[in-house]
Amino acid sequence: QAQLEESGGGLVQPGGSLRLSCAASPSIFNLCTMGWYRQVPGKQRELVAEITRGGVSNYAEPVKGRFTISRDTAKYTVYLQMNNLKPEDTAVYYCRAKFIEFDSWGQGTQVTVSS
Repeated sequence: QAQLEESGGGLVQPGGSLRLSCAASPSIFNLCTMGWYRQVPGKQRELVAEITRGGVSNYAEPVKGRFTISRDTAKYTVYLQMNNLKPEDTAVYYCRAKFIEFDSWGQGTQVTVSS
């Protein structure tokens, strides 16, 4: 069973919205900093947003004001609400859980922003 299960990707027009979800086991969710990263072919995977177990969030500059990361402690799920999407947001989005030496990635979900 995968430790992180992502969902919510898809095709959306510029200016539209999507919400990504990342479900984790309780032990992972309660211990780790959870983050969303993205990658396009030929480029390195980059941080989009992350949130600590205490709820402190951090965003990459290109998504500030448009994306919101949040944690649902009842569902052990982290969300990435993406608004005002742009074509340059097109990428495979990955969920990550990290705590000291523990480092786990989801399988990735494709987000395509195109008219």
